[in-house]
Amino acid sequence: MSLLTLNTTHRRTSKPADFGKIAVLLGGDSSEREISLLSGNAVLAALKSRGVDAHAFDPMHKPIQALRSEGFDRVWIALHGPGGEDGTMQGALEWIGMPYTGSGVLASALTMDKLKTKRVVVGAGYAAPEYAVLSKEADLPAALKQIGLPMMVKPASQGSSVGMTKVKTAEELPRAFEQARAVDSIVFAEAFVSGDEYTVSILQDEVLPSIRILPATEFYDYEAKYFRNDTQYFCPSGLSQQDEAELQAAALAAFKVTDCHGWGRVDFMRERATGKFFFIEINTTPGMTDHSLVPMAARQAGIDFPELVWRVLETSFSRERK
Repeated sequence: MSLLTLNTTHRRTSKPADFGKIAVLLGGDSSEREISLLSGNAVLAALKSRGVDAHAFDPMHKPIQALRSEGFDRVWIALHGPGGEDGTMQGALEWIGMPYTGSGVLASALTMDKLKTKRVVVGAGYAAPEYAVLSKEADLPAALKQIGLPMMVKPASQGSSVGMTKVKTAEELPRAFEQARAVDSIVFAEAFVSGDEYTVSILQDEVLPSIRILPATEFYDYEAKYFRNDTQYFCPSGLSQQDEAELQAAALAAFKVTDCHGWGRVDFMRERATGKFFFIEINTTPGMTDHSLVPMAARQAGIDFPELVWRVLETSFSRERK
């Protein structure tokens, strides 16, 4: 039974004391621990700069029940990957009655699974690349015939492009399948959309300006996202007013149909030949590093990093103890 109630109205405040004592959850034990530490420490510094009583809390080193015994009032979730943004932590926080930022258990669990998210969004009438589930190596020839090349091979439940491979020849497919299966038992192949990648950030039901991403690598992979300095970002993205409105509407619709809340990011590919947008995935706890996309979109909307972090913390007001 949850000890929290959800109120979907957005409460704002200008007083740091209204938040009480804040734990920034960072680190954890997923494959994205390194990025979570970068995000969490940036968030922690921003909160402190605004006078918030904020402290680092790494669940890899402390039991989650310590949030109550140490007197915390709410948490800012900066955990990435399984165990942090897949509904597990959200469920634990519901159980101990600790208000938290962002999406709840259902949306977090759903959107961490790219395959299930795709099925929900496509079922709601939105376009996504054709895909095939790869349960075993014997499924590979049928996937090749159905989807063709190039294709993306992805583990269903990892973030930050961990375990993903762009496959350009049939000979590359078995190794790509094994690499994905090494990090997740559920793997799928997805048609590669030749065109530009776009991402749309959402903050308290406000849709921020889209960003067009031009990676120097084959696709927007882990290195390109966090460590390379030759990935290009365009914000404004260069879309026409009509296309920007179409993309933003699709992003908000995907966000809502998957029960997401508070803040997040929705990714798309735009097919070069037709101009059609294809839904790719939703991130309910996006990165907050110096390479991250939500802060970039927020800046374009006139929201600096400390204000962005503050407004994300305000989303925890939607969950209060019964």
